[in-house]
Amino acid sequence: MSTDVPPKPDPAMPLASPLSRRALLGQAGCGFGGLALADLLSREEARGAAPLAPRAPHFPPRAKRVIFLYMPGGPSHVDLLDPKPRLAIDNGKPLPFAKPRLERTKTGNLLASPWKFARHGEVGIEVSELLPGLASRIDDVCVVRSMLADNINHTGAALQLCTGEQAFSRPAMGSWLTYGLGSENENLPGFVVVCPVNVFQGAQLWASSFLPSSYQGTLVRDPARPIANLAVGDRHQRATLDALHALNRRHAAGRANGADLEARIESFELAYRMQAEAPEAFDLTRETAAMHRFYGTDRPETELFGRQCLLARRLVERGVRFVQLFDAPVNNAWDHHGGLRDALPKRCRAVDQPVAALLGDLKARGLLDDTLVVWGGEFGRTPTAEGTDGREHHPFGFTMWLAGGGVRGGMVHGATDEFGWHAERDVVHIHDLHATILHLMGLDHERLTVRWGGRDYRLTDVHGRIVRPILA
Repeated sequence: MSTDVPPKPDPAMPLASPLSRRALLGQAGCGFGGLALADLLSREEARGAAPLAPRAPHFPPRAKRVIFLYMPGGPSHVDLLDPKPRLAIDNGKPLPFAKPRLERTKTGNLLASPWKFARHGEVGIEVSELLPGLASRIDDVCVVRSMLADNINHTGAALQLCTGEQAFSRPAMGSWLTYGLGSENENLPGFVVVCPVNVFQGAQLWASSFLPSSYQGTLVRDPARPIANLAVGDRHQRATLDALHALNRRHAAGRANGADLEARIESFELAYRMQAEAPEAFDLTRETAAMHRFYGTDRPETELFGRQCLLARRLVERGVRFVQLFDAPVNNAWDHHGGLRDALPKRCRAVDQPVAALLGDLKARGLLDDTLVVWGGEFGRTPTAEGTDGREHHPFGFTMWLAGGGVRGGMVHGATDEFGWHAERDVVHIHDLHATILHLMGLDHERLTVRWGGRDYRLTDVHGRIVRPILA
């Protein structure tokens, strides 16, 4: 019999359908491939079908949501929230002890703060004259004057503050929180980032890394036009989605273990729900003129950060889990290597009223009790002068503050030495800050782990302790 051409098929015999990849895995090798696939799909089904669905915390939380007010570049602690009379006494003299070897640029002698400090609030916390708005809300604030970071460069220090890791891409703090807890509103992103311009490291500061992409921060460049292509006709979008549903259901018919397909269907539904609800949440025109004046959006110097803070309030009251704001009208906004006397007051005027308004507004609405507000940069600035009117990067001791969400207000925690150089009492490392934030949100930082690349990872790596004295 000739084998030059294949035999014609018998019309009485049905054509055998080709094996799908899933069927091949289920039939080949005694089905061991199918076992592996089933395990992967069960994991995806657990997280992927409704990635932002609320999940139970490890223990009762103090806070339900976080607003992180990030001041990129490094605010000068000795000019804002950590007064040092010794700097005024020894102004222009050398630092009386050896500087650490970790130094970028040689700095000169001690530089006293050009601004006055005064005591505010019931316990008399000292605040610079540059921050009158914050001073008026200081009874709600816990000032941490003993922060410590490990990196003296913006890129590494910013990564550590936002992700816990200095060099490699790791999930951002907001990604960890939404992964662990989901969102209070499945129709909005669980993690929103408002960053007007590019900053050092960029998207790595809000990326989900090895966590599913559902937990990555949703970037907003302009609060006036928050998400591109948001305004799509509802009827057209609904019809498209329904048609896609019909095709997916037809494809799923007769196929077992459809968790991956269900997850894809749910992702389209989630995108549609977000598209339907996000315009109202991001629409600042719905706020009164009085509220805009309160946040300072009616004044050029406070308009940008005022809009960001007002948007943050609108988002958290609608259930967004983590909102991160960057005060970034220019790159490295608080990076004052020179021109300190002119540049620092401008940055303070830009953020002080909006931040004070945010704290007051949250409190008036009953949201501050379970909303944690965190303010700070990746490090501070040197007590010594760079040039004649600047300060260098300083990770050895600096200041951040927290408010609401289970934190004691009207208190100061920790201290730097008499010059503001070293954190020396009740030191709080960045890992400790992360552990404390997770604790306030009801998560054990040692239990919130993900296995990736052969080892377990967590936000605090192998470090971190809860700073219990600041807890209410």
